[in-house]
Amino acid sequence: MASILTFAVRGIVWLLAAVGLAALVLAGMITVPVSRPKALASIADTARSAYRGDVPPLQYFQARDGSNLAYRRYTPSGPSVNRAALLIHGSSGSSIAVHALAKALAARGVESIAPDMRGHGASGTRGDIAYLGQLDDDLADLVGHLRGQGLASPLTLAGHSSGGGFALRVAGSANQGLFARTVLLSPYLGLKSPSTRENAGGWASPSVPRIIALSVLQSFGVTCCSQLPVVAFAVQPGSTRILTSEYSFRLLQNFGTHRDYRLDLDPANGPISVIAGRNDELMLADKYREAMQSKANIDVRVLDNANHMDVVSTASFVAVVADDIATR
Repeated sequence: MASILTFAVRGIVWLLAAVGLAALVLAGMITVPVSRPKALASIADTARSAYRGDVPPLQYFQARDGSNLAYRRYTPSGPSVNRAALLIHGSSGSSIAVHALAKALAARGVESIAPDMRGHGASGTRGDIAYLGQLDDDLADLVGHLRGQGLASPLTLAGHSSGGGFALRVAGSANQGLFARTVLLSPYLGLKSPSTRENAGGWASPSVPRIIALSVLQSFGVTCCSQLPVVAFAVQPGSTRILTSEYSFRLLQNFGTHRDYRLDLDPANGPISVIAGRNDELMLADKYREAMQSKANIDVRVLDNANHMDVVSTASFVAVVADDIATR
């Protein structure tokens, strides 16, 4: 009897020691900070060259948590075509990043709405959200707000870069019925997509140990550290007044596809199009057809001589995107 008790006690001690060691390892991994990558000049230069005149003022809607979140609204300047578009900016950016596209759509009679996604621009706390799934709730609240204000036209959801990944997430979710169509502009589809370059071509610098540790904790239902930053972006020095330089763990998880983008692609029932530039520095544009091959109804267009930002910034390429959204 004594030997059995001794064996049991030793087993408990070893188990506690193993748990303690695992906790120490995870704690050590969590302390590994993010490091800022060298700024990508091509991203900043293309965005800076975009048309920024006549930017409409920010408006606000109240989300379900009581927060006032920002968006810009572009009324048609040409004959209305009974279409509307909701434009989602990319990582680090805000509604101003899709201004050139919104103006081009307005000229084609398409009313456009460009939100500052929570954690960006004038919406919420920079680089963070309160819980995984909050961006999905915010989007549904924004659509409800717009419908309540009288917007009756069918809505196209168009997202650029990480915003394109988030648009695909929505297209495969319970919110997919809010939109008639989804357009992915140079989308970031996550690490499991063949279209993804390592570290997004130098745009993102993740703290891999911290992400692994927080993922392990999350698998056990522990979310106490999800507000910690886990990735930094290659933004220009001095630009953090208008750009978001880091993402928390929970924002990184929400603003994009699920870990495997096919979990979003497979349940998507509506029409989806992909438009990207062949000279994309962050993504492998020629791999988008391979990434989307499981869906027969997805149209993929790769534009010669266009880079990552061109599809939302440079007039000639923006015109291609605007024509697509306005006429299909």
